Amino acid sequence: MSSDESIILRQELTIMFSSNTSWTNRTHRLPLHPIWYPAIVIAAVYGFMILLGVVGNITLIKTFYAMKSMRNAPNLFMSSLALGDLLLLLTCAPVDASRYLADEWLFGRVGCKLIPFIQLTSVGVSVFTLTVLSADRYKAIVRPMAVQPANAKAKICIIAAMIWIFSMALAIPEAIFSDLHTFNITRTNETFVTCAPYPHTGDLHPKIHSMASFLIFYVIPLLIISIYYSFIARSLLWSASNMPGEENVPVRRQVETRKRLAKTVLVFVGLFAICWLPSHAVYLYRSYHYSEVDTSTLHFISSICARLLAFANSCVNPFALYLLSHSFQKQFNKQLCCCCPLGIGRPVSGMICNARYKISLY
Repeated sequence: MSSDESIILRQELTIMFSSNTSWTNRTHRLPLHPIWYPAIVIAAVYGFMILLGVVGNITLIKTFYAMKSMRNAPNLFMSSLALGDLLLLLTCAPVDASRYLADEWLFGRVGCKLIPFIQLTSVGVSVFTLTVLSADRYKAIVRPMAVQPANAKAKICIIAAMIWIFSMALAIPEAIFSDLHTFNITRTNETFVTCAPYPHTGDLHPKIHSMASFLIFYVIPLLIISIYYSFIARSLLWSASNMPGEENVPVRRQVETRKRLAKTVLVFVGLFAICWLPSHAVYLYRSYHYSEVDTSTLHFISSICARLLAFANSCVNPFALYLLSHSFQKQFNKQLCCCCPLGIGRPVSGMICNARYKISLY
């Protein structure tokens, strides 16, 4: 998604309320201009998501780091995914929220190049890590007898690092071409300066940018993931009809564990697809109608929801994993309870603390 959209939505918000006579006639009785009320609510929602996502992702990383038994391939990749989400929440989300409260870009030319670079890097880390996770589940389920190398964990760390490097490489053009550009709102003949990856002259640049982002960071990875999961589904259907008898309990448990891990990765992929599709759709619509700013209420609300949903993807994974994995749930509660003073030194208090967190997370 283009980094200029928050400022444009802010301008749409101003136009929408200033053109509403019922609001304008009542402004003398209000302590704040009417446009501040939805802007404050939007910023508050961002703040809640940032807090929730930071707590969830830090606890997830801490859980996998603290427990050696949980340092397997999927969990190491999930830790990398959580790190990318954490980076997005701590840098891009606050900047995005602040632009609903300001009429201009506040972070200078350096921030204009850095913030889009970080955002695209984080999106790349998310979708490419999910693709690699799908490949890993394919090997674990379809080719379970493949010999694991002795340095498997080191290899996983190298792959995770390569994903970060590849994502940053794809984000370099975003940093190079993003700059402060002047935009014009034809309806009010107003101009404003904001950060964008292309100027407001011609409509070819936004079309290329939006379509390339949609294909590279959404369509192609999800297509590859779909192919992997079609093979996984076929293998699981075959194994269900050839399941070992009751006497071979260890094999049955291993098959069930692999099924659960495949289901977890599929849920992560589904959340990514659902959360990012509206954002890409709105950006494609805006790019192909670039000559003028759509100030309709429907477009404004859909744009806000799409942006919030995209950032929400960075905070839901830890809690989705919490609901899907009983072992992770227990370790997650333990890591949270480490910060609870009631849980220090007393087993009963620890149980109370654990119960409190279970209630709050459900």
